[in-house]
Amino acid sequence: MKIRTPSRLHLTLIDLNGSIGRIDGGVGLALDEPFVEIKFEESENIRVGGKAINLSRFEDVAKKFGGLFKKGIKINVLSDYYDHVGLGSGTQITLAVGMAFNKLYNLGLNVDRIAEIGGRGGTSGIGVNAFKVGGFIVDGGHSKKIKSDFLPSSASKAKPAPIVARHDFPDWKIVVAIPELKGFYGKREINLFQSCCPIPLDEVRELCHLILMKMLPSVVEADLDEFGIALRRIQQIGFKRSEINQYGNLIWDLLSSMEEYAIGMSSTGPSVFVILDSNAKDVEKEIKSYFKEKDLYCVSFITRARNRGAEIE
Repeated sequence: MKIRTPSRLHLTLIDLNGSIGRIDGGVGLALDEPFVEIKFEESENIRVGGKAINLSRFEDVAKKFGGLFKKGIKINVLSDYYDHVGLGSGTQITLAVGMAFNKLYNLGLNVDRIAEIGGRGGTSGIGVNAFKVGGFIVDGGHSKKIKSDFLPSSASKAKPAPIVARHDFPDWKIVVAIPELKGFYGKREINLFQSCCPIPLDEVRELCHLILMKMLPSVVEADLDEFGIALRRIQQIGFKRSEINQYGNLIWDLLSSMEEYAIGMSSTGPSVFVILDSNAKDVEKEIKSYFKEKDLYCVSFITRARNRGAEIE
């Protein structure tokens, strides 16, 4: 059997103020590339091989699920992608391996339960829901009755957030560039949340207005100009501003130099992306040149949104 997952862009968290009784919330979209793909079969023990950037990540997840379910599995990794760069590989690996156990042994688990067991989706629901349904997603965050602290998913035990809006994303090209840096994770990410939250309420209100009355309609109407206006403003407010600030002027200068495009940074970065309908190769070269001038090697590619979830064969 085989599973192929999407990756995802995380555009922003919505409410890290919490005064209305909910926190978190997220906006993002599933990508067709890069992706996690594994072949799997029953085994008496845990066996993981194949071509992967970091096989130990798959092994750790397989051991966690295998220990819980008292089952073995043989996994051959066909494809994965960089971790801690803002594209959500940890969630996709966890869900792929967990779903493999689920399918092999008819465990009757849904995606949300697998995510909960695997410790994913406790802040943003974008990665989990990208696995489920793909497309452009807005999730509703968590009630403060369930989650009272401002924490990243890696440190949260909350259940995955529910989808409150989901639409097919237009057939625009998406340039993704990953400079040779690592994003914020572990204690650094926890410290980022604790030092920057709560976000001022007026910024959260502006962000909600932008999402509801500009970004969502632009996706439905396939209006790239309006989408770009919303996306660029979102980079400047709320928690997204704090995420970008962690890189000093590196990301800000790039955003400023390409302000005519729908450009942003995914999650805590450092991956940046541009959504456009033409000249994708030229824009890709421009971004790579920018990072080269900063003495940073950059991996880049051109992809599109994935308007469906993971595929299981």
